[in-house]
Amino acid sequence: MTEMQIIDATLRASGWPDAATVLRERWIDGALPFDQAHFLTGFPTGDKRFHFAPDWAAMGDTRGAMPKLPDHMPAFEQNSEECPFRLMTSPARSFLNTSFTEMASGRKREGRPTVMLHPDDADRLGIADGDRVRLGNARGEVVLHARIAQGMQSGVLVAESIWPSDAFETGIGINALTSDDPGPPLGGAVFHDTAVWLRPVAAELRLAAE
Repeated sequence: MTEMQIIDATLRASGWPDAATVLRERWIDGALPFDQAHFLTGFPTGDKRFHFAPDWAAMGDTRGAMPKLPDHMPAFEQNSEECPFRLMTSPARSFLNTSFTEMASGRKREGRPTVMLHPDDADRLGIADGDRVRLGNARGEVVLHARIAQGMQSGVLVAESIWPSDAFETGIGINALTSDDPGPPLGGAVFHDTAVWLRPVAAELRLAAE
């Protein structure tokens, strides 16, 4: 298929006008009709009314995690004394997805798996830039190198990924720390909602020697 044939087939399969029409008209108005957009004909519920207490279970919340009425929901992994740090695992600049981690140019540009932390946190834990550190929680542990960053918030760590597991010293990647639980009510990634502890590897070696 040519590029235009792929575009045309995608538009038709999605319920939009064909590619020739879009090309001729320059744009397609996808806004809902006024009455529907302003709910003058009711809401998309069985009785057409807005429900302040939705049936979350019917929408997939079989664990009963969602509040019955509109309220704040702390839907993230809470920090604790054992795991005081928040961990972010956003993609590195050169790794949009795992396909890019297989490119030698991307690996060379990123160097190695690192975790960024605030200078105050580094000073408190006796960590210098480039030190080997261990991150962990109840799910697992990973070893990478510290990167002191001025733009960080204290208590927050950023381990730019998506490094493959074989790039880590122990052969275990950052996903060892993140949860694969589906976010309520009906799925969704929760890999940014991670609490971890952080320890310098040098301190562990000293304790082991003693």
